[in-house]
Amino acid sequence: MDQAIGQLLAGLSGGLSPAAFAAAVGITLVSGVVKGAIGFAMPLIMISAFSAIMPPHVALAALILPTLVTNVQQALRQGVGAAWDSVVTYRRMILMLIVFILVSAQFVLVIPAWLMLGVLGISVTVFAAVQLAGRELRLQLRHRRGAEYGLSILGGLYGGISGVWGPPLIVYLVSIGAEKREMVRVLGVTFLIGSVVLLLAHLRSGVLNATTLPLSAAMMLPALLGMWLGFRLQDRLDQRRFRWWTLVMLTLTGANLIRQALMA
Repeated sequence: MDQAIGQLLAGLSGGLSPAAFAAAVGITLVSGVVKGAIGFAMPLIMISAFSAIMPPHVALAALILPTLVTNVQQALRQGVGAAWDSVVTYRRMILMLIVFILVSAQFVLVIPAWLMLGVLGISVTVFAAVQLAGRELRLQLRHRRGAEYGLSILGGLYGGISGVWGPPLIVYLVSIGAEKREMVRVLGVTFLIGSVVLLLAHLRSGVLNATTLPLSAAMMLPALLGMWLGFRLQDRLDQRRFRWWTLVMLTLTGANLIRQALMA
């Protein structure tokens, strides 16, 4: 019996040591709580923390399936009708995201990890820190369509390489002053579509393979549990506190990405 359990865990671990696998489960649980509470940051937390205990391409593979299933939870929390309205309203952003995830995913094994983490970390940290300091960065409506295209393209380029495409989209939604439930739902819908594309892209690129796919599947359960806990927190947050925690999390995750880049 013990031998069978050991073999099962070995098959799910993706080659990680028992301690590293346990750490990955804990990281995924925490990231699920955060995502459930504010609607994002799961892949940001996972890619940042996973990079300390596993190679970058394994870290990317490990977050793909838990990200996918939690995005289903998030996108459909207010029902299929509300999710479809978000698809129609933000169709341009979604289209650009899909196209550029597919384009950039083919370069994941070529582009240096430190460059990817550093550029993303700096841009996210600066935006969030300026907002927390009291400087409102809101888009004027006459520039809204251009910003929607530009930030979704940027998100797609980062998404295919790192599995993290949220920050540019969150910058856009914060800038236009999206309401809490709308923001979380739009992020869920956009993340869901993007995560399906990411899954298909990395089945093709080889990042998801016979070794890494079971590891990614093993992370789904702690991710779903974390989301359930996080939803309870989200319901208690008013709009002001929701925005504040969103910006705090953006700042912390951006700073951690910079740290990982410097260490690399």
